[in-house]
Amino acid sequence: MGASNHLGDVEITDPQAMRALAHPVRLAILDILRRNGPATATQLAPEVGATPTVTSWHLRHLASFGLVRDAAPGPDRRQRRWETVGRGFRFSAPADDEAGATAARALAQEMFLRYADLPHRWITEVEPRLSPEWRRLGGLSNTRVSVTAEELAAIEDAIERVLAPYVTRDAEKRPARSRPVRLMRYVLPEDTDDLPKDTGALSEDAGERTGRQP
Repeated sequence: MGASNHLGDVEITDPQAMRALAHPVRLAILDILRRNGPATATQLAPEVGATPTVTSWHLRHLASFGLVRDAAPGPDRRQRRWETVGRGFRFSAPADDEAGATAARALAQEMFLRYADLPHRWITEVEPRLSPEWRRLGGLSNTRVSVTAEELAAIEDAIERVLAPYVTRDAEKRPARSRPVRLMRYVLPEDTDDLPKDTGALSEDAGERTGRQP
């Protein structure tokens, strides 16, 4: 596993690693470490809904696949602190790797379930507290296009090139008025059996966008 993409994500192709990640506690551990920085198993435990002993076991399991590692000691040098490897992770399996494809689908399903209610929690808990400036920029876009697989890959690559300077810049270089923003991208190729046979009807839907304004 390594990082050869614009955002510095760890790239996972090992089916065992994907199966290990397809667990709500382990995904929660990675989320919290990415958001808050290094932490001990005891600090993580209440956040992930597990005991410190169980959390420590999950951390060691993640470490065995190179997803977390030891961090610099904190004030109490007797406590082991952990940090994530890379800024995030992405996963894929070769088309002819049945075991890998099954593991990738299981991980994708767990991640979809984990983040399914995030927009609802944002609109009910976070958005009401935002200033008009930030509220205007938040919201939802829903764009439908007709592209080839190669074109879709190019779109994804272009988006990541735009994001990369902001994702990878050091904390001390962030502007004083910056704040964390979660950009969620659902890339959902449609089933061709469900598409209208009239290509003109398809083009009418292209570029449909919806957004929420204050």
